[in-house]
Amino acid sequence: MSTHPPTTRADYPHVGSVSTRWNDNDRYGHVNNAVYYQYFDSVINEVLIHQGGLDIQRGEVVGFIVRSECDFLAPVAYPGLLEVGVVVRRLGRSSVTYETALLRPGEDRPAAIGRMVHVFVDTASGRPTDIPAPIRAVLERLLRPLPGG
Repeated sequence: MSTHPPTTRADYPHVGSVSTRWNDNDRYGHVNNAVYYQYFDSVINEVLIHQGGLDIQRGEVVGFIVRSECDFLAPVAYPGLLEVGVVVRRLGRSSVTYETALLRPGEDRPAAIGRMVHVFVDTASGRPTDIPAPIRAVLERLLRPLPGG
């Protein structure tokens, strides 16, 4: 269960767009909860690739999600456009903790709040490694630690 105050769109320095897909809905008529993680991961990686230069095909470093959780606050459904807010809550030597928000366009309160931890690893050895400087610079721009955190 979440232990920090409720968030709003303004708490997320980066907001990216995603589109729901036909197969995202489950038999209950809304996006299946597991798909929310795909939305979060897609927007985070879009930032790392386009702003930080992460090369997921030939790079010497990649980021692996090692922990994730989500508080589901309201359903979303296909068809529709959604937005994912991203903020960095903790930035370590080889790891970063993100908070994400699934937002309906024009709405201030999230439909879901996620937390994910990336560990950056050397692609050759598979061992944790320092976050490359260009990626770290992007993550530092998104860093907003929680009070007392």
